[in-house]
Amino acid sequence: MPKMKPMADPPHRAGVVALLGRPNAGKSTLLNRVLGSKLAIVTAKPQTTRSRILGILNRPHAQIALVDTPGRHQGTRPLNRALNEIVESVARGCDVALLLVDRSRGWRETEAEIYGLLRERAAPTLIVETKSDLSPAADRFAIPQGAEVVALSARTGEGVNVLLDRVEAMLPESPPLYPPDDLSDRPLRFLGAECIREAVFEILEQEVPYAVAVEVEEWDETRPERVHVRANLLVERESQKQIVIGRGGRVIREIGIRARRDIEDLVGGPVHLDLWVKCEPKWSKRPKRLQALGYD
Repeated sequence: MPKMKPMADPPHRAGVVALLGRPNAGKSTLLNRVLGSKLAIVTAKPQTTRSRILGILNRPHAQIALVDTPGRHQGTRPLNRALNEIVESVARGCDVALLLVDRSRGWRETEAEIYGLLRERAAPTLIVETKSDLSPAADRFAIPQGAEVVALSARTGEGVNVLLDRVEAMLPESPPLYPPDDLSDRPLRFLGAECIREAVFEILEQEVPYAVAVEVEEWDETRPERVHVRANLLVERESQKQIVIGRGGRVIREIGIRARRDIEDLVGGPVHLDLWVKCEPKWSKRPKRLQALGYD
């Protein structure tokens, strides 16, 4: 009886997968769910992501480099333009595009714009209907005919593995793009700044968080007892500075307590966090300053 030949392993696949969509479509929530780690800011307020965030998922026969992006939106300020340029750059450079559509809000002009951009470059695209645990919008079926749709809930995890299996099959054959132990290409310094900015969004009300940027001036891991972090919260007006500080420093202390807890989870140990509030008029209107703050 002839011996059975052993089955060959499937080819390894790897590539960049863009998470695209309007604000609050669930991009950051999906990234964190897939990685099993909190890498991107998630708040109830829209438009909190201000840069691309890479998360690396290694599977037995694939490496999926997921890139979270700011929500595509209307706006003409330098910061708005910079965020939309990030979206367009990632869309142009990805191997597979995931266009996230909030099931409860349906297909709108923003989704049509992004889909048109992806069709122009013939990027392999999946429409991801997020928040499948919520009631659908009346016009959810306005999604273009012929588009492949995967429904999921990043909150419950339903449908996420189905999506990952489909994405893996769409990736090009390739060796890994990143070392197997890497979770992101972003340094801890950047991720720590995002922890602080998330605390700002959670604690401050209305429009004030959108006027705040975080600049980490010191990230010292050389001391044996704890990591020392010193960061500036940049605002554009003196009135905003007083709001961020709060009466008797109450608000800035709350921000520090919340952010320090998240940074300690990030680094796996004690952290000393020193926060300062500085007024820097027009930081959001200066392209070079935006680039220095990482919004490029």
